Amino acid sequence: MHQHALADLVCLSHLRWDFVFQRPQHLMTRWAKHARVFYVEEPIEQDGQLARLEVTPYNEQLSVVVPRIPRGTSAETSRRWQAELLQTLVDTEGLRDYVLWYYTPMGLPITRSLSPSAVVYDCMDQLSAFHGAPPELTLLERQLFDQADVVMAGGYSLCRAKQKIRSDVHLFPSSVDIAHFRRARASQPDPDDQRDVPRVRLGFFGVIDERMDVSLIQSVAALRPDWHIVVLGPVVKIDPNTLPRAANIHYLGQKSYAELPSYIAGWDVAILPFARNESTRFISPTKTPEYLAAGCPVVSTSIADVVEPYARLKLVHIADSAPEFVRQVERALAEDAAQRRAQADVFLAGNSWDVTFSKMAGLVDTATRSSRRPRSTRPAAPRSDRPVALGQTR
Repeated sequence: MHQHALADLVCLSHLRWDFVFQRPQHLMTRWAKHARVFYVEEPIEQDGQLARLEVTPYNEQLSVVVPRIPRGTSAETSRRWQAELLQTLVDTEGLRDYVLWYYTPMGLPITRSLSPSAVVYDCMDQLSAFHGAPPELTLLERQLFDQADVVMAGGYSLCRAKQKIRSDVHLFPSSVDIAHFRRARASQPDPDDQRDVPRVRLGFFGVIDERMDVSLIQSVAALRPDWHIVVLGPVVKIDPNTLPRAANIHYLGQKSYAELPSYIAGWDVAILPFARNESTRFISPTKTPEYLAAGCPVVSTSIADVVEPYARLKLVHIADSAPEFVRQVERALAEDAAQRRAQADVFLAGNSWDVTFSKMAGLVDTATRSSRRPRSTRPAAPRSDRPVALGQTR
């Protein structure tokens, strides 16, 4: 547990709070045990003339904030209104000494008038490599590197890349909620929609997008029609019709974080069938330690942050071609489960979200205390000609 009194926090994220429970949610729920957290999502367009902020409490200390912008608003006007809405939020909530925490550099243009006591950039992905990334993202990230008091990276290869821009980037790889996923090790009834899927089962959970190697899944399913591939998660940014279809591939849709262990409990092998392309070059899949905590053997393609450290420590099997993938699944099925779990548990012990959060909070707390930031660096933004409302949903 972190011993310091932490400052209130405003977090700007490219990920919706209720999408998939991952790094931002793990860290922000922990921060909210110590101080108030306002999790600001990207804007949503809506009908009407009024720009407003929708503020929804997630728990006592954490609120999810969504800018609602009139449909058809220009990008420049949208940014100006979001900036005003954020300033209003800071004023109405009485935020004085607070931390600005960025998951996306796209939050920079709407926060220029704010005066935080510390700026944090937790870089969890190479966002500029993602499908449909805005062209100004790289430039904004450079500016954020210049302004941030603390910069953290979510994986080994990503950290090395970012250290070329700024030498003091701190490495915080994906961690794991060990107790949560360990529930998968207990025998339990299969969820209804998985009950009738025959064994052997290869399972995957996560976002299904351009990072998934669909042809690999198709080929593995064809090579071993007696194996069944279970895929959990939302389909995003790709046409669902392009996904491989076969009698032994089962798409069960998105599941809540709470439900995942009951599904994994019924898997024989957990898989990471990521494509090797620009959008996966720097990824550090949170699923790797989660699968291991659940007690599953893991077979993955050769993603850099899975090869190092997991494959080097012989915790994960690596394969890129379909025949090799089949071979590695067979090896995974044959290995000694108790021995594998014991090895995994040694590695995971130092890798919990609580440990990660405590170290991060220490860095941010130190930055806040030693901050030379002037309390207000910029003149207040000129009031726009449109009224701006702060909507509260309870």
